[in-house]
Amino acid sequence: MLIPMGLAAIDSDGTLGAFALSSLITIVVGLCLLLKRRREGVIQIGVREGYAVVAGIWLLAITLGALPYFFSGQFPNYLDALFEATSGLTATGSTVLTDVESMPRSLLLWRSLTQWLGGIGIIVLFIVLLPKVGMGAVHLIKAEITGPENQRLSPRIKDTALLLGGIYTAFTIMEIILLKLAGLPFFEALNHGLTGMATGGFSTKNASIGAYNSLAVELIIIVFMVLSGVNFALYVNTWRKGRVNLIRNTELKVYLATIALATLFVTTDLVLQRQYELGLAIRQAVFQVAATVTTAGFTIADYNTWPSLAKMIIFLLMFIGGCAASTSGGIKMARMILLWKSGLEQIKQAIHPQLVTNIFSGGQIVDPQIVKNVNRFFFLFIATFTCASALLAACGLEPFDAMGAVIAALGNVGPGFGVVGPATTFAGVAPFGKVVLISCMLLGRLELMTFLVIIQPEFWRAKKNW
Repeated sequence: MLIPMGLAAIDSDGTLGAFALSSLITIVVGLCLLLKRRREGVIQIGVREGYAVVAGIWLLAITLGALPYFFSGQFPNYLDALFEATSGLTATGSTVLTDVESMPRSLLLWRSLTQWLGGIGIIVLFIVLLPKVGMGAVHLIKAEITGPENQRLSPRIKDTALLLGGIYTAFTIMEIILLKLAGLPFFEALNHGLTGMATGGFSTKNASIGAYNSLAVELIIIVFMVLSGVNFALYVNTWRKGRVNLIRNTELKVYLATIALATLFVTTDLVLQRQYELGLAIRQAVFQVAATVTTAGFTIADYNTWPSLAKMIIFLLMFIGGCAASTSGGIKMARMILLWKSGLEQIKQAIHPQLVTNIFSGGQIVDPQIVKNVNRFFFLFIATFTCASALLAACGLEPFDAMGAVIAALGNVGPGFGVVGPATTFAGVAPFGKVVLISCMLLGRLELMTFLVIIQPEFWRAKKNW
Protein backbone atom coordinates (compact mmCIF):
# COMPACT_ATOMS: atom_id res chain seq x y z
CA MET A 1 0.00 0.00 0.00
CA LEU A 2 2.95 2.32 0.50
CA ILE A 3 3.65 2.64 -3.24
CA PRO A 4 0.14 3.86 -4.20
CA MET A 5 0.15 5.99 -1.03
CA GLY A 6 3.24 7.76 -2.36
CA LEU A 7 1.50 8.34 -5.68
CA ALA A 8 -1.54 9.68 -3.81
CA ALA A 9 0.72 12.18 -2.05
CA ILE A 10 2.26 13.29 -5.36
CA ASP A 11 -1.08 13.62 -7.13
CA SER A 12 -2.93 15.10 -4.13
CA ASP A 13 -5.95 13.10 -5.30
CA GLY A 14 -7.66 12.84 -1.92
CA THR A 15 -6.81 9.19 -1.25
CA LEU A 16 -3.71 9.73 0.91
CA GLY A 17 -5.71 9.41 4.13
CA ALA A 18 -7.39 6.24 2.87
CA PHE A 19 -4.07 4.55 2.14
CA ALA A 20 -2.49 5.81 5.38
CA LEU A 21 -5.34 4.44 7.50
CA SER A 22 -5.40 1.17 5.57
CA SER A 23 -1.64 0.78 5.96
CA LEU A 24 -1.88 1.44 9.69
CA ILE A 25 -4.59 -1.19 10.15
CA THR A 26 -2.60 -3.69 8.06
CA ILE A 27 0.56 -3.08 10.10
CA VAL A 28 -1.31 -3.50 13.38
CA VAL A 29 -2.86 -6.77 12.20
CA GLY A 30 0.54 -7.97 10.99
CA LEU A 31 2.20 -7.14 14.32
CA CYS A 32 -0.54 -8.96 16.23
CA LEU A 33 0.01 -12.07 14.12
CA LEU A 34 3.78 -11.79 14.55
CA LEU A 35 3.49 -11.50 18.34
CA LYS A 36 1.15 -14.48 18.42
CA ARG A 37 3.64 -16.55 16.43
CA ARG A 38 6.50 -15.61 18.75
CA ARG A 39 4.50 -16.63 21.80
CA GLU A 40 3.72 -20.01 20.25
CA GLY A 41 7.31 -20.67 19.20
CA VAL A 42 8.25 -22.89 16.25
CA ILE A 43 5.42 -23.44 13.78
CA GLN A 44 4.73 -27.06 12.91
CA ILE A 45 2.58 -27.15 9.79
CA GLY A 46 0.81 -30.35 8.86
CA VAL A 47 -1.78 -30.93 6.16
CA ARG A 48 -4.61 -29.54 8.25
CA GLU A 49 -2.71 -26.43 9.28
CA GLY A 50 -1.46 -25.92 5.72
CA TYR A 51 -4.97 -25.73 4.33
CA ALA A 52 -6.09 -23.45 7.17
CA VAL A 53 -3.12 -21.08 6.80
CA VAL A 54 -3.57 -20.68 3.05
CA ALA A 55 -7.31 -20.06 3.34
CA GLY A 56 -6.78 -17.69 6.26
CA ILE A 57 -4.12 -15.66 4.48
CA TRP A 58 -6.28 -15.22 1.38
CA LEU A 59 -9.33 -14.19 3.41
CA LEU A 60 -7.26 -11.74 5.45
CA ALA A 61 -5.59 -10.36 2.32
CA ILE A 62 -8.85 -9.52 0.56
CA THR A 63 -10.33 -8.08 3.75
CA LEU A 64 -7.38 -5.72 4.20
CA GLY A 65 -7.00 -5.13 0.47
CA ALA A 66 -10.52 -3.73 0.30
CA LEU A 67 -9.80 -1.01 2.87
CA PRO A 68 -8.22 1.59 0.52
CA TYR A 69 -11.19 1.29 -1.83
CA PHE A 70 -13.69 1.68 0.99
CA PHE A 71 -11.94 4.52 2.84
CA SER A 72 -11.40 6.45 -0.42
CA GLY A 73 -15.14 6.98 -0.80
CA GLN A 74 -14.98 5.85 -4.44
CA PHE A 75 -17.06 2.74 -3.68
CA PRO A 76 -20.62 2.99 -2.34
CA ASN A 77 -20.20 0.22 0.26
CA TYR A 78 -17.71 -2.25 1.69
CA LEU A 79 -19.18 -5.16 -0.30
CA ASP A 80 -18.27 -3.48 -3.59
CA ALA A 81 -14.81 -2.71 -2.23
CA LEU A 82 -14.45 -6.34 -1.16
CA PHE A 83 -15.57 -7.51 -4.61
CA GLU A 84 -12.90 -5.34 -6.28
CA ALA A 85 -10.20 -6.50 -3.87
CA THR A 86 -11.11 -10.16 -4.33
CA SER A 87 -11.14 -9.75 -8.09
CA GLY A 88 -7.70 -8.17 -7.88
CA LEU A 89 -5.96 -10.59 -5.55
CA THR A 90 -7.43 -13.63 -7.30
CA ALA A 91 -6.31 -12.13 -10.65
CA THR A 92 -9.85 -12.38 -11.97
CA GLY A 93 -10.44 -8.93 -13.45
CA SER A 94 -14.18 -8.55 -12.87
CA THR A 95 -15.04 -5.04 -11.71
CA VAL A 96 -17.89 -3.03 -10.24
CA LEU A 97 -16.45 0.26 -11.50
CA THR A 98 -18.54 1.92 -14.20
CA ASP A 99 -15.95 4.57 -15.08
CA VAL A 100 -12.39 3.40 -14.52
CA GLU A 101 -10.88 6.45 -16.18
CA SER A 102 -12.35 8.80 -13.56
CA MET A 103 -10.62 6.95 -10.70
CA PRO A 104 -7.56 8.43 -8.93
CA ARG A 105 -4.28 7.07 -10.26
CA SER A 106 -3.35 5.77 -6.81
CA LEU A 107 -6.39 3.48 -6.71
CA LEU A 108 -5.74 2.32 -10.27
CA LEU A 109 -2.18 1.43 -9.30
CA TRP A 110 -3.45 -0.40 -6.21
CA ARG A 111 -5.82 -2.42 -8.40
CA SER A 112 -2.94 -3.41 -10.66
CA LEU A 113 -0.61 -4.23 -7.78
CA THR A 114 -3.20 -6.51 -6.17
CA GLN A 115 -3.43 -8.48 -9.40
CA TRP A 116 0.33 -8.72 -9.78
CA LEU A 117 0.67 -9.91 -6.19
CA GLY A 118 -2.23 -12.29 -6.69
CA GLY A 119 -0.52 -13.82 -9.70
CA ILE A 120 2.65 -14.34 -7.77
CA GLY A 121 0.75 -15.15 -4.58
CA ILE A 122 2.20 -18.56 -3.93
CA ILE A 123 5.76 -17.28 -4.39
CA VAL A 124 5.24 -14.30 -2.08
CA LEU A 125 3.62 -16.59 0.47
CA PHE A 126 6.56 -18.98 0.50
CA ILE A 127 9.26 -16.32 0.62
CA VAL A 128 7.61 -14.88 3.73
CA LEU A 129 6.75 -18.15 5.48
CA LEU A 130 9.48 -20.60 4.52
CA PRO A 131 12.17 -19.27 6.87
CA LYS A 132 9.76 -19.89 9.76
CA VAL A 133 8.06 -23.17 8.86
CA GLY A 134 10.80 -25.41 7.48
CA MET A 135 9.67 -28.62 5.78
CA GLY A 136 6.08 -27.94 6.84
CA ALA A 137 5.95 -25.73 3.75
CA VAL A 138 5.29 -28.83 1.67
CA HIS A 139 1.77 -28.85 3.09
CA LEU A 140 1.34 -25.18 2.20
CA ILE A 141 2.21 -26.05 -1.39
CA LYS A 142 -0.35 -28.84 -1.41
CA ALA A 143 -3.00 -26.41 -0.18
CA GLU A 144 -2.10 -23.59 -2.57
CA ILE A 145 -1.53 -25.64 -5.73
CA THR A 146 -4.01 -28.48 -6.01
CA GLY A 147 -3.29 -29.27 -9.63
CA PRO A 148 -3.05 -32.79 -11.02
CA GLU A 149 0.54 -33.07 -9.99
CA ASN A 150 2.84 -30.96 -7.81
CA GLN A 151 6.02 -30.59 -9.86
CA ARG A 152 9.07 -30.84 -7.68
CA LEU A 153 11.58 -28.55 -9.27
CA SER A 154 14.04 -28.38 -6.40
CA PRO A 155 14.76 -30.12 -3.10
CA ARG A 156 14.79 -26.63 -1.60
CA ILE A 157 11.37 -25.10 -2.10
CA LYS A 158 12.55 -21.62 -1.16
CA ASP A 159 15.14 -21.63 -3.96
CA THR A 160 12.47 -22.62 -6.46
CA ALA A 161 10.11 -19.93 -5.17
CA LEU A 162 12.79 -17.27 -5.50
CA LEU A 163 13.63 -18.39 -9.04
CA LEU A 164 9.97 -18.38 -10.04
CA GLY A 165 9.63 -14.90 -8.56
CA GLY A 166 12.64 -13.72 -10.52
CA ILE A 167 11.28 -15.09 -13.80
CA TYR A 168 7.85 -13.58 -13.11
CA THR A 169 9.38 -10.18 -12.31
CA ALA A 170 11.68 -10.26 -15.35
CA PHE A 171 8.76 -10.99 -17.69
CA THR A 172 6.79 -8.16 -16.08
CA ILE A 173 9.60 -5.64 -16.59
CA MET A 174 10.02 -6.76 -20.21
CA GLU A 175 6.32 -6.28 -20.89
CA ILE A 176 6.28 -2.81 -19.31
CA ILE A 177 9.29 -1.71 -21.39
CA LEU A 178 7.82 -3.04 -24.65
CA LEU A 179 4.45 -1.40 -24.00
CA LYS A 180 6.21 1.90 -23.33
CA LEU A 181 8.15 1.54 -26.59
CA ALA A 182 4.85 0.80 -28.36
CA GLY A 183 3.61 4.24 -27.40
CA LEU A 184 1.77 3.83 -24.11
CA PRO A 185 2.34 6.44 -21.39
CA PHE A 186 4.53 5.03 -18.64
CA PHE A 187 1.73 4.83 -16.06
CA GLU A 188 -0.51 2.89 -18.43
CA ALA A 189 2.35 0.64 -19.56
CA LEU A 190 3.15 -0.06 -15.91
CA ASN A 191 -0.42 -0.99 -15.02
CA HIS A 192 -1.00 -3.19 -18.05
CA GLY A 193 2.37 -4.87 -17.56
CA LEU A 194 1.46 -5.73 -13.98
CA THR A 195 -2.01 -7.02 -14.79
CA GLY A 196 -1.01 -8.67 -18.06
CA MET A 197 1.67 -10.86 -16.54
CA ALA A 198 -0.74 -11.83 -13.77
CA THR A 199 -3.38 -12.70 -16.40
CA GLY A 200 -5.61 -10.44 -14.35
CA GLY A 201 -7.14 -8.07 -16.87
CA PHE A 202 -7.62 -4.87 -14.87
CA SER A 203 -7.12 -1.89 -17.18
CA THR A 204 -6.82 1.87 -16.80
CA LYS A 205 -9.26 2.26 -19.71
CA ASN A 206 -13.00 1.66 -19.82
CA ALA A 207 -12.60 -0.08 -23.18
CA SER A 208 -9.63 -2.15 -21.95
CA ILE A 209 -6.89 -2.73 -24.58
CA GLY A 210 -9.36 -1.86 -27.33
CA ALA A 211 -9.10 1.79 -26.29
CA TYR A 212 -5.64 2.04 -27.87
CA ASN A 213 -6.57 0.55 -31.26
CA SER A 214 -2.90 -0.35 -31.65
CA LEU A 215 -1.77 -3.56 -33.33
CA ALA A 216 1.66 -3.29 -31.69
CA VAL A 217 0.16 -3.03 -28.20
CA GLU A 218 -2.19 -5.94 -28.89
CA LEU A 219 0.64 -8.17 -30.14
CA ILE A 220 2.74 -7.44 -27.06
CA ILE A 221 -0.19 -8.19 -24.77
CA ILE A 222 -0.93 -11.42 -26.68
CA VAL A 223 2.66 -12.66 -26.39
CA PHE A 224 2.84 -12.10 -22.65
CA MET A 225 -0.65 -13.48 -22.02
CA VAL A 226 0.40 -16.69 -23.76
CA LEU A 227 3.72 -16.77 -21.88
CA SER A 228 1.89 -16.30 -18.58
CA GLY A 229 -0.41 -19.22 -19.37
CA VAL A 230 2.52 -21.63 -19.80
CA ASN A 231 3.58 -23.95 -16.98
CA PHE A 232 6.29 -21.99 -15.13
CA ALA A 233 8.11 -25.24 -14.42
CA LEU A 234 9.20 -25.19 -18.06
CA TYR A 235 10.84 -21.80 -17.57
CA VAL A 236 12.59 -22.97 -14.42
CA ASN A 237 13.92 -26.12 -16.10
CA THR A 238 15.03 -24.11 -19.13
CA TRP A 239 16.90 -21.70 -16.86
CA ARG A 240 18.60 -24.46 -14.89
CA LYS A 241 19.39 -26.91 -17.67
CA GLY A 242 19.98 -24.43 -20.47
CA ARG A 243 17.46 -26.18 -22.66
CA VAL A 244 14.33 -28.26 -22.34
CA ASN A 245 12.59 -30.42 -24.92
CA LEU A 246 9.41 -28.38 -25.26
CA ILE A 247 8.24 -30.44 -28.22
CA ARG A 248 7.70 -33.44 -25.94
CA ASN A 249 5.63 -31.48 -23.43
CA THR A 250 2.08 -32.64 -24.10
CA GLU A 251 0.39 -29.91 -22.09
CA LEU A 252 2.22 -27.13 -23.94
CA LYS A 253 1.35 -28.65 -27.32
CA VAL A 254 -2.32 -28.97 -26.40
CA TYR A 255 -2.32 -25.43 -24.98
CA LEU A 256 -0.94 -23.89 -28.18
CA ALA A 257 -3.10 -26.12 -30.38
CA THR A 258 -6.21 -25.05 -28.46
CA ILE A 259 -5.40 -21.38 -29.04
CA ALA A 260 -4.72 -22.01 -32.74
CA LEU A 261 -7.85 -24.10 -33.39
CA ALA A 262 -10.14 -21.82 -31.40
CA THR A 263 -8.78 -18.81 -33.29
CA LEU A 264 -9.43 -20.59 -36.59
CA PHE A 265 -13.03 -21.42 -35.69
CA VAL A 266 -13.81 -17.96 -34.30
CA THR A 267 -12.24 -16.25 -37.32
CA THR A 268 -14.18 -18.46 -39.71
CA ASP A 269 -17.46 -17.75 -37.93
CA LEU A 270 -16.85 -14.00 -37.88
CA VAL A 271 -16.06 -13.97 -41.60
CA LEU A 272 -18.85 -16.31 -42.69
CA GLN A 273 -21.38 -14.30 -40.72
CA ARG A 274 -19.98 -11.21 -42.46
CA GLN A 275 -19.35 -9.46 -39.19
CA TYR A 276 -15.72 -8.56 -39.99
CA GLU A 277 -13.35 -8.57 -42.92
CA LEU A 278 -10.70 -11.30 -42.78
CA GLY A 279 -7.88 -9.14 -41.40
CA LEU A 280 -9.94 -7.63 -38.60
CA ALA A 281 -11.54 -11.00 -37.84
CA ILE A 282 -8.12 -12.62 -37.36
CA ARG A 283 -6.94 -9.72 -35.21
CA GLN A 284 -9.95 -9.82 -32.90
CA ALA A 285 -10.15 -13.61 -32.76
CA VAL A 286 -6.47 -14.10 -31.87
CA PHE A 287 -6.63 -11.53 -29.08
CA GLN A 288 -9.90 -12.67 -27.52
CA VAL A 289 -9.06 -16.36 -27.72
CA ALA A 290 -5.66 -15.79 -26.10
CA ALA A 291 -7.21 -13.55 -23.43
CA THR A 292 -9.86 -16.16 -22.66
CA VAL A 293 -7.69 -19.29 -22.64
CA THR A 294 -5.14 -17.59 -20.39
CA THR A 295 -8.02 -16.09 -18.35
CA ALA A 296 -6.39 -12.66 -18.69
CA GLY A 297 -9.72 -11.01 -19.40
CA PHE A 298 -8.47 -8.14 -21.55
CA THR A 299 -10.76 -7.21 -24.44
CA ILE A 300 -10.56 -5.35 -27.73
CA ALA A 301 -14.12 -6.13 -28.82
CA ASP A 302 -17.54 -6.76 -27.32
CA TYR A 303 -17.86 -10.48 -28.00
CA ASN A 304 -21.50 -10.22 -26.87
CA THR A 305 -22.21 -8.98 -30.39
CA TRP A 306 -20.44 -11.92 -32.06
CA PRO A 307 -22.28 -14.77 -33.81
CA SER A 308 -23.50 -17.69 -31.71
CA LEU A 309 -20.69 -20.14 -32.53
CA ALA A 310 -17.96 -17.61 -31.73
CA LYS A 311 -19.64 -16.75 -28.42
CA MET A 312 -20.01 -20.42 -27.53
CA ILE A 313 -16.31 -21.05 -28.19
CA ILE A 314 -15.36 -18.15 -25.91
CA PHE A 315 -17.72 -19.51 -23.25
CA LEU A 316 -16.21 -23.02 -23.40
CA LEU A 317 -12.65 -21.68 -23.32
CA MET A 318 -13.46 -20.00 -20.00
CA PHE A 319 -13.77 -23.47 -18.47
CA ILE A 320 -10.48 -24.80 -19.84
CA GLY A 321 -7.96 -22.16 -18.82
CA GLY A 322 -4.19 -22.28 -19.25
CA CYS A 323 -1.50 -24.71 -18.14
CA ALA A 324 -0.96 -26.04 -14.63
CA ALA A 325 1.51 -24.05 -12.49
CA SER A 326 0.78 -20.86 -14.43
CA THR A 327 -0.98 -17.64 -13.44
CA SER A 328 -4.07 -18.70 -15.42
CA GLY A 329 -7.31 -19.94 -13.90
CA GLY A 330 -9.84 -22.47 -15.15
CA ILE A 331 -9.75 -26.25 -15.01
CA LYS A 332 -6.24 -26.26 -16.59
CA MET A 333 -4.90 -28.05 -19.65
CA ALA A 334 -3.19 -30.82 -17.67
CA ARG A 335 -6.48 -31.84 -16.11
CA MET A 336 -8.33 -31.67 -19.43
CA ILE A 337 -5.73 -34.00 -20.97
CA LEU A 338 -6.09 -36.52 -18.14
CA LEU A 339 -9.88 -36.29 -18.31
CA TRP A 340 -9.74 -37.07 -22.03
CA LYS A 341 -7.37 -40.01 -21.54
CA SER A 342 -9.44 -41.27 -18.62
CA GLY A 343 -12.56 -41.18 -20.77
CA LEU A 344 -10.86 -43.16 -23.53
CA GLU A 345 -9.66 -45.70 -20.97
CA GLN A 346 -13.21 -46.17 -19.69
CA ILE A 347 -14.46 -46.77 -23.24
CA LYS A 348 -11.74 -49.38 -23.86
CA GLN A 349 -12.57 -51.17 -20.63
CA ALA A 350 -16.28 -51.15 -21.50
CA ILE A 351 -15.48 -52.88 -24.80
CA HIS A 352 -12.85 -55.21 -23.31
CA PRO A 353 -13.71 -55.76 -19.61
CA GLN A 354 -10.64 -57.92 -19.00
CA LEU A 355 -8.26 -55.36 -20.47
CA VAL A 356 -5.80 -53.77 -18.05
CA THR A 357 -4.90 -50.27 -19.19
CA ASN A 358 -2.73 -47.45 -17.91
CA ILE A 359 -2.80 -43.72 -18.57
CA PHE A 360 0.52 -42.27 -19.70
CA SER A 361 1.75 -38.69 -19.47
CA GLY A 362 5.20 -37.62 -20.58
CA GLY A 363 6.14 -41.24 -21.20
CA GLN A 364 5.34 -42.26 -17.62
CA ILE A 365 2.38 -44.07 -16.09
CA VAL A 366 0.07 -41.68 -14.25
CA ASP A 367 -0.73 -42.70 -10.68
CA PRO A 368 -4.39 -43.85 -10.62
CA GLN A 369 -4.91 -41.69 -7.52
CA ILE A 370 -4.01 -38.60 -9.56
CA VAL A 371 -6.61 -39.58 -12.16
CA LYS A 372 -9.20 -40.01 -9.40
CA ASN A 373 -8.32 -36.59 -8.00
CA VAL A 374 -8.73 -35.00 -11.42
CA ASN A 375 -12.12 -36.65 -11.93
CA ARG A 376 -13.17 -35.55 -8.46
CA PHE A 377 -12.03 -31.98 -9.15
CA PHE A 378 -13.94 -31.86 -12.43
CA PHE A 379 -17.13 -33.03 -10.73
CA LEU A 380 -16.74 -30.42 -7.98
CA PHE A 381 -16.00 -27.69 -10.52
CA ILE A 382 -19.13 -28.44 -12.56
CA ALA A 383 -21.25 -28.87 -9.41
CA THR A 384 -20.05 -25.52 -8.06
CA PHE A 385 -20.68 -23.87 -11.43
CA THR A 386 -24.21 -25.29 -11.57
CA CYS A 387 -25.19 -24.31 -8.02
CA ALA A 388 -23.70 -20.81 -8.28
CA SER A 389 -25.40 -20.24 -11.64
CA ALA A 390 -28.75 -21.17 -10.10
CA LEU A 391 -28.15 -18.75 -7.24
CA LEU A 392 -27.33 -15.90 -9.63
CA ALA A 393 -30.39 -16.70 -11.73
CA ALA A 394 -32.40 -16.42 -8.51
CA CYS A 395 -30.93 -12.93 -8.12
CA GLY A 396 -32.57 -11.87 -11.38
CA LEU A 397 -29.95 -12.58 -14.05
CA GLU A 398 -30.94 -14.30 -17.28
CA PRO A 399 -29.76 -17.96 -17.33
CA PHE A 400 -26.92 -17.51 -19.84
CA ASP A 401 -25.85 -14.25 -18.18
CA ALA A 402 -25.79 -16.05 -14.82
CA MET A 403 -23.69 -18.91 -16.21
CA GLY A 404 -21.34 -16.45 -17.90
CA ALA A 405 -20.88 -14.48 -14.69
CA VAL A 406 -20.17 -17.60 -12.65
CA ILE A 407 -17.61 -19.11 -15.02
CA ALA A 408 -15.97 -15.69 -15.36
CA ALA A 409 -15.52 -15.69 -11.57
CA LEU A 410 -14.86 -19.39 -10.97
CA GLY A 411 -12.42 -19.55 -13.89
CA ASN A 412 -10.82 -16.23 -12.83
CA VAL A 413 -11.50 -14.87 -16.32
CA GLY A 414 -13.03 -11.44 -15.62
CA PRO A 415 -15.79 -10.29 -17.98
CA GLY A 416 -18.72 -12.59 -18.60
CA PHE A 417 -21.67 -12.34 -20.97
CA GLY A 418 -24.79 -10.23 -21.34
CA VAL A 419 -25.27 -7.69 -18.55
CA VAL A 420 -21.82 -8.54 -17.14
CA GLY A 421 -20.03 -8.68 -20.49
CA PRO A 422 -16.91 -6.83 -21.66
CA ALA A 423 -18.83 -3.61 -22.36
CA THR A 424 -20.44 -3.53 -18.92
CA THR A 425 -19.53 -4.24 -15.28
CA PHE A 426 -20.76 -6.22 -12.29
CA ALA A 427 -22.09 -3.09 -10.54
CA GLY A 428 -25.71 -4.02 -11.22
CA VAL A 429 -25.51 -7.50 -9.69
CA ALA A 430 -27.56 -7.87 -6.49
CA PRO A 431 -25.61 -7.87 -3.19
CA PHE A 432 -26.18 -11.59 -2.60
CA GLY A 433 -25.06 -12.27 -6.16
CA LYS A 434 -21.82 -10.39 -5.47
CA VAL A 435 -21.25 -12.56 -2.39
CA VAL A 436 -21.71 -15.66 -4.56
CA LEU A 437 -19.23 -14.33 -7.13
CA ILE A 438 -16.69 -13.39 -4.44
CA SER A 439 -16.89 -16.97 -3.18
CA CYS A 440 -16.47 -18.30 -6.72
CA MET A 441 -13.38 -16.15 -7.30
CA LEU A 442 -11.78 -17.50 -4.13
CA LEU A 443 -12.77 -21.07 -4.94
CA GLY A 444 -11.32 -20.68 -8.42
CA ARG A 445 -8.05 -19.17 -7.23
CA LEU A 446 -7.50 -21.95 -4.70
CA GLU A 447 -8.89 -24.50 -7.15
CA LEU A 448 -11.85 -25.52 -5.01
CA MET A 449 -10.16 -28.08 -2.81
CA THR A 450 -8.79 -25.82 -0.06
CA PHE A 451 -12.10 -24.21 0.87
CA LEU A 452 -14.13 -27.36 0.29
CA VAL A 453 -11.76 -29.29 2.56
CA ILE A 454 -11.70 -26.83 5.46
CA ILE A 455 -15.50 -26.58 5.67
CA GLN A 456 -15.77 -30.33 6.30
CA PRO A 457 -16.28 -31.05 10.06
CA GLU A 458 -14.32 -34.30 9.72
CA PHE A 459 -11.25 -32.32 8.73
CA TRP A 460 -11.03 -30.74 12.20
CA ARG A 461 -12.11 -33.58 14.48
CA ALA A 462 -9.08 -35.77 14.95
CA LYS A 463 -5.40 -35.37 14.25
CA LYS A 464 -4.85 -38.90 13.09
CA ASN A 465 -4.03 -39.29 9.40
CA TRP A 466 -2.96 -35.64 9.25
